[in-house]
Amino acid sequence: MAPLTLDPRGSACSLAASALGAAAEVDDFGIDVAATLDWCQGVGQRAPMVGDGATRQLWELLAATARLSVSAARMLEPHLDALSILEQSSDDSAASSAENIESIEVTPHSTWGVFAAEAADLRLAAIEREGRWELSGTKPWCSLGADLTHALVTATRNDGRRQLFAVNLGAAGVEAHTGPWFARGLSDVVSAPITFEKVPAVPVGEPGWYLTRPGFAWGGMSVAACWWGAAEGVAKPLQTAAASDRADQLARVHLGNADAALWAARATLSEAADLVDSGHVAAAEAKILAERVRTVVAGAATRVLAETDAALGPAPLVADDAHARRVADLHLYLRQHHGLRDSERLGRNLVAEAEH
Repeated sequence: MAPLTLDPRGSACSLAASALGAAAEVDDFGIDVAATLDWCQGVGQRAPMVGDGATRQLWELLAATARLSVSAARMLEPHLDALSILEQSSDDSAASSAENIESIEVTPHSTWGVFAAEAADLRLAAIEREGRWELSGTKPWCSLGADLTHALVTATRNDGRRQLFAVNLGAAGVEAHTGPWFARGLSDVVSAPITFEKVPAVPVGEPGWYLTRPGFAWGGMSVAACWWGAAEGVAKPLQTAAASDRADQLARVHLGNADAALWAARATLSEAADLVDSGHVAAAEAKILAERVRTVVAGAATRVLAETDAALGPAPLVADDAHARRVADLHLYLRQHHGLRDSERLGRNLVAEAEH
């Protein structure tokens, strides 16, 4: 099964080809976290920003990375998202730019995460002291918190409003936990809490800016591009199985179903990339677009997992390390989509939009 591209003419993305060429030089790509993050940092210096006119190329890059290694894509996507957020902050007149970013030792070689998850029993507080901000408390679901140099983190101010801050993860007062993390998928991308104790932080945008900017929805679609690429990697053995002399009609049915699902996801991402780059998508419309894209792509990836399991049986899950790893990685990555809850939010946004 040849990889699909977002360009309907099927042209290759030179950035993706170049990045994959560099990835081929990395031993244990996607498994060796330090080496893969070094690769992410290099790619980030050349990758376009989402919404800047080259969104197709960006999503092709993410999808191509996920076809090769889901774990590597899971490392690359938030790094690029953070760079995009910082760029949007500096360009957005309604948001205070991160003027003092150098104060937390940011360099061109920094590797970034974006930690915005919340938990009912955990709270990260942002406290201003004499014009400087500090973070104290615990943040859940901090992917690679022990491996990255920097992160963008949401925290709650004294007035109850949430705001985004940039922090140095190597600073005194930062404790990145190593677990619990019993995951069989994305086992090398540890997502555990980080405890902060009076850690210096730099505001990025005004309170609430992180969630209300159009780029928030764009980032969610970048994750969907990773799902799509990962699903293509999972589906690849179906082509071989269907072409085998021992293949029956059902083998071709499974291949056809997976291909149709992937094509629908490709078409959805392709149109969304054009809409994002058009510059005419309002914030409310961007939320609806993102929910549609994520729902379609998550559904396609779930269908591919099911068709592949049914067609190939247990053998590749126990005897093919690369396939078993890819399947487990994609299963866990897809949990960033919340199924019926996300569908309900899409319906709620559609009703709200129709009322205006």
